[in-house]
Amino acid sequence: MHATAVPNLFLIRSSRPTDPLHGLQQPAVCIVAQGRKQVMAGRAVLAYDAAHYLVAAVEVPIVGQILEASVAKPYLCLRLDLDPAAIAALMMEAPVRGDDGSVPGPSLAISRVTPPLLDAAVRLMRLLESPQDIAVLAPLAEREILYRLLMGEQAARLRQIAIAESRTQQVARAIAWIKENFRAPFSMEALAAHAHMSPSTLHMHFKAVTAMSPLQYQKQIRLQEARRLILSQSLDAAVAGHNVGYDSPSQFSREYKRLFGAPPARDIARLRLSPFALQAL
Repeated sequence: MHATAVPNLFLIRSSRPTDPLHGLQQPAVCIVAQGRKQVMAGRAVLAYDAAHYLVAAVEVPIVGQILEASVAKPYLCLRLDLDPAAIAALMMEAPVRGDDGSVPGPSLAISRVTPPLLDAAVRLMRLLESPQDIAVLAPLAEREILYRLLMGEQAARLRQIAIAESRTQQVARAIAWIKENFRAPFSMEALAAHAHMSPSTLHMHFKAVTAMSPLQYQKQIRLQEARRLILSQSLDAAVAGHNVGYDSPSQFSREYKRLFGAPPARDIARLRLSPFALQAL
């Protein structure tokens, strides 16, 4: 993944299929130019290619895998991170039907790429060849991409991202709190108060959006961070587990194996032999 001179735009390239990779999917739209990828969130499996784009409404743990890529035809994808303020500003001008935000859907969704959306994405990409034009023209191209999304199948999901007190944004607020405080235990009551929801309502909508409960989300964040620490800093598994909030090394090892398919030592040894090790960080 490569950052670009356009602040919210990232380019992804792979010349081979990848192993399944655990990570966090940012709120973004992903448009593929070539190749095919699938993402798994909870029990949902979504595949997208040059004919389909992916939209993510909140930051959610996923397992991603590039399925089609080669040296001759590498996987090529752009990711444009979504700015709720920019979407909200556009909604004030665009003829978009209102949405009360009361029934959030899953964070991830797939839709067919339309010619107008593709045209706007191509023009944004072409600006990378003329850096002097980016400051003036990139915001216009990004605005058109957002407009095309608001006019398309994922309009409701885009509106949920932008409306400050929508259920999706309340879930996003809970997610941000969990990410900031993932090392410590928390009560559903405290988390629900932060999200401005009742505990039962938060649990229901959190699971609808992320395909997991808040405690399962915290566990995913803990284990992914522990894996990163072991791989990048050569920490002992017990130390890494303690650093992310586990008091019991045996519990940490059990839950690590359940998520990644092998105990920490074996998993890290496998990763270090993999060409995709850096993508696991």
